[in-house]
Amino acid sequence: MKNRQKNLIERDYAVNWHPYTQMKTAQNIIPIVRGEGSYLYDANGKRYIDAVSSWWVTLHGHSHPYIAQKMTEQLTTLEQVIFAGFTHQPAIELSERLLGLLPSSQTKIFYTDNGSTAIEVALKMAIQANYNKGGKKNKVIAFKNGYHGDTFGAMSVSGRGIWTDPFGDMLFEVLFIEVPTAENLESIKKTIDTYVEETICFIYEPLVQGAGGMLMHKAEHLSALMSHCKERDILLIQDEIFVGFGRTGKLFAANHLSESPDIMCFSKGLTGGTLPLGITTCTEELYQAFYADDKTKALFHGHSFTASPLACTAALASMDLLLSKDTQDHINRIVEQHKGFILQLKQHPKVQDARQCGTIFAMEWKTTECTSYFSDMHDMLYPFFLERGVLMRPLGNIIYLVPPYCTTDEDLVYIYGCILEALEMI
Repeated sequence: MKNRQKNLIERDYAVNWHPYTQMKTAQNIIPIVRGEGSYLYDANGKRYIDAVSSWWVTLHGHSHPYIAQKMTEQLTTLEQVIFAGFTHQPAIELSERLLGLLPSSQTKIFYTDNGSTAIEVALKMAIQANYNKGGKKNKVIAFKNGYHGDTFGAMSVSGRGIWTDPFGDMLFEVLFIEVPTAENLESIKKTIDTYVEETICFIYEPLVQGAGGMLMHKAEHLSALMSHCKERDILLIQDEIFVGFGRTGKLFAANHLSESPDIMCFSKGLTGGTLPLGITTCTEELYQAFYADDKTKALFHGHSFTASPLACTAALASMDLLLSKDTQDHINRIVEQHKGFILQLKQHPKVQDARQCGTIFAMEWKTTECTSYFSDMHDMLYPFFLERGVLMRPLGNIIYLVPPYCTTDEDLVYIYGCILEALEMI
């Protein structure tokens, strides 16, 4: 078994370039050969609890038999068809079902194949709608520390820094604002009013800024900011790519808010982590800005695998599971477990902050340096948890959990125990 592991590692390094990885200094990767439920198994047979849902996508656990069954049936029926001039049952049904769960303002769905492209479409919708109407606006508003993807439009509206420095001169101008709090809300509104005549849209991650460090803000303050923008005819783009499909404790972050957006973006948990798929939804009013006899007013965007029948089928199966009583009970159980653990951490001298939004847990490790993705804490914490059979990817000095909904209480208690052990040993 060990020879197999070594062989896979050597073969991988000979041909593959991994994401977010400095390949020269990277520690040995781990070849995974099997997944089941909340567990991953490497080539040596070691088991890992997937505490981050493999980059926040795996809602129901790995290799779920129900999703596999539905995909197998679809695979032997229709695996792919061009979505320009054609359609198919899985795409129609998925659109109907998803729109039935979203705010009633959402009436149309545009399919892509990942989160970044869902964002690109949202930005193009907002910008071209203004253009199609003869508008002259040219500015976008976004939150500081936000993350919306790695393609150029998505990078432009994400927080600027080391990630984006090589491309800085190529990104379009964005007005970055703080996330709203009781203290700064009025100041943010005044900033927006200064640029209101130029502003097309405001794009934001609702409630939780994931890659920014699991930074959390309150629904009431975001709702107030959304209302302010709507009153000033600024389109709202709500990025639910991470927080959608139960992560916040409700089906969508939208269910926490008193205002509804003009555009919404989805990916990650959309298919239960089975296949890539992206969705951008919009209001009827926005759709009508493109609906014309003039062909040049069409939205010229598409991908080879737009509305993949297999991916749509996986999403429908995942939705069946998500809406079941069992899954909803699991979500509520994880929420309560996190709450109890946070109480344990509140007074710990090494804990700067412990917070949660639904099934998302985050703990900020107190350090002498600023909170940063590049904190040396990551290089100590990541292998510490792997040695104990827990897959976590700390964001620098921020530990977070985004567990699959099938994760048991026993496994959660074990993970919490590993965190407490790390606090004592590191």
